[in-house]
Amino acid sequence: MALNCAMLTATREPIPLPNENVISTIDSGADLLLVIPDVPPEGHSSAGGAGGSQKLKATGRIWITDRRFLFTSSPDSSFDSLTVPLPNILSTRFEQPTFGANYLSFEIKPSTGGGLANGTSAELRFKNQAMFQFVAILEKTRERAIYMRRQAAPDDDLPSYTSPAESSSVTVVGNVSIDNPPEYSS
Repeated sequence: MALNCAMLTATREPIPLPNENVISTIDSGADLLLVIPDVPPEGHSSAGGAGGSQKLKATGRIWITDRRFLFTSSPDSSFDSLTVPLPNILSTRFEQPTFGANYLSFEIKPSTGGGLANGTSAELRFKNQAMFQFVAILEKTRERAIYMRRQAAPDDDLPSYTSPAESSSVTVVGNVSIDNPPEYSS
C-alpha cells in the first residue's frame, strides 16, 4: 500500500518531479511509524465513534527534495511508500526522551485520495546515525518550500484599492498627493 504515493524506479528510488532537486537522503535504517486516526463515515458525528487508529510501521530509506518528503520501505513492511509535500508537514517536534533514542514527530495534512486522514501523525527514528542534522535540513527545506508556495500564490485574494476622490483637502505637489490639515472655522 502506498500512501500519498510517488512513482518509483525498479530500484525503489523515487522518480523526481520536473525541476525537483534532492537535498538529502538516508540510505538505510530509517524507522517510520504512522498513526492514522479512524475517520467516521460521512454524515456521522465523530462523538461516540470507535476512536481507534491504524498504526503502520516500516523500515526503509528517505529522500528530502526541495518539494517533498519521501519514504520507501523494505518489502516486508506494513506499507510500501509515503510521500508528503513539504508544506503539508503541519508541525514538527524533535523529541529527546530520557530513555530511548531521539526521534522526530510530525503532523501531516493529508492529500486528497492519498490514504491518510486528518490528524495523521508520524514518528521517525534512525538506527545508524544521529538525527539532529537531518531535522535541521528538513526544517530549513520545509520553511523554504512554504515561502516559495506563498510567493507563487496569486494576489487575487487582496482587495482592490481606489484613489480617494479629489477634494479641497488634498494638495498635489509634483506627482505626490499631500493631505492638508482639516479646516477650522474661527
